[in-house]
Amino acid sequence: MADVSHRGDLRDHPDATEMRDRYARVMGGRDVTLIDGPVFLVGLACAVSPWIVHFSTNQPALATHNLIVGIAIAVLALGFTVAPQRMYGLSGAMCALGVWLVIAPWIVGSSPDAGVIWTNAVLGGLTFLLGLACTAVAMKSSRGGRSPI
Repeated sequence: MADVSHRGDLRDHPDATEMRDRYARVMGGRDVTLIDGPVFLVGLACAVSPWIVHFSTNQPALATHNLIVGIAIAVLALGFTVAPQRMYGLSGAMCALGVWLVIAPWIVGSSPDAGVIWTNAVLGGLTFLLGLACTAVAMKSSRGGRSPI
């Protein structure tokens, strides 16, 4: 076992190169955090939208739907923040959630009004665009030889 009791300089440490490379990957890929916050906020907005736009009573199925999809988007955002290297593969799923949010008022709901349609269209569009941004960041990071962490 190696003697790790010294408190001196780490230049002679056997893993110094690997630690430097990992530090560069971690610090170089943090541009993804600019996307994680808005994704989380869109998820929260989607989750509470039935009560803000007041369609929780006349569209109970759609209210439950938006709550579940909003929580899913917020959980994706937390995953992008905590474990981006593993989670950015799900950026396409976020794009799919965005498209689903746009068409859900007609599939899940029954005769949606303009407020419901506009709310889901805006939140779905934002989710789709943020999913594309996540995908672009993940592709840029993987092309550059570093992971998005």
